[in-house]
Amino acid sequence: MHLVRPAAAAAAAFLGLTLTVLGGTAATAAPGPTAPSAGTGSVAVLGPVLYAHRGASAYAPENTLESIDLAMWMGFDWVENDVQRTEDGELVVVHDDTLARTTNVEEVFPDRKPWRVKDFTAAEIARLDAGSWFGDGRYAGARVPTLREYMERVQDNQQKLLLEIKKPEFYPGIEEQTLKLLEETGWLDRQHVEGRLVVQSFSADSVRIVHGLRPDLVTAFLGTPTVADLPRYAEFTDRINPWHTTISADWVAAVHGLRGAHGKAMEVDTWIVDDAATARKVQAMGVDGIITNAPDVVQDAVRGF
Repeated sequence: MHLVRPAAAAAAAFLGLTLTVLGGTAATAAPGPTAPSAGTGSVAVLGPVLYAHRGASAYAPENTLESIDLAMWMGFDWVENDVQRTEDGELVVVHDDTLARTTNVEEVFPDRKPWRVKDFTAAEIARLDAGSWFGDGRYAGARVPTLREYMERVQDNQQKLLLEIKKPEFYPGIEEQTLKLLEETGWLDRQHVEGRLVVQSFSADSVRIVHGLRPDLVTAFLGTPTVADLPRYAEFTDRINPWHTTISADWVAAVHGLRGAHGKAMEVDTWIVDDAATARKVQAMGVDGIITNAPDVVQDAVRGF
């Protein structure tokens, strides 16, 4: 498997996504805890599944194709993204509901404050530079990808996707539209649904809508419901994905004690964990997955060499 030290990951960005491969086969991350690898000379590995948050976003501009490419070269299968909608109805991959933080929109469209995603057309957003703000400028010219472009790249990279529907209250019908695009790009067949796709949101209503439209999909709610409220969420979701500062081992055990929408024990994928001490702490709590900007750092912490 690929095991990449933090220094190696930083070097990868400077050396055009080249990394030193340590070991034989690529690290994989299937839903739920990873199983021990089999075969002569293999290394038994148990630990949380690692999700590259907005791609390898500690080392490349978030939610860009460059960021998920880097995650691939680092050996990480699962990537996470954020989906919003443009003024003319195109789904795009961007985190903030404004474009100011991660693009040069203020320079290109100085009179369009507050620069909300929903107030720009797809063609206008395609003009923006989503890479120059990051690091030393080596990613200048990176673009905000459409969801279609993003899905095609994830497919080409043979990766898996934790897709977040962002700010659904701004975009009525975004759940249906997202599922339609996933269908068109081949992501709602049995292979993808069973092992390569999870849809999540901070909106319980949005998760409920997705579950109602596609009951076969694995879904996750972003947040930390009280233990008393957990059974309500188990009716329409499979995972509860909380901020790491809000959980305890007892809370994780309470989630695991319930069966989710697909009749299986519910899971917990926590975010955003970027340092070794916190990674080991949440691992000890029993989380099933860790969502991280620095997957190499977390991998070293929870799996070691």
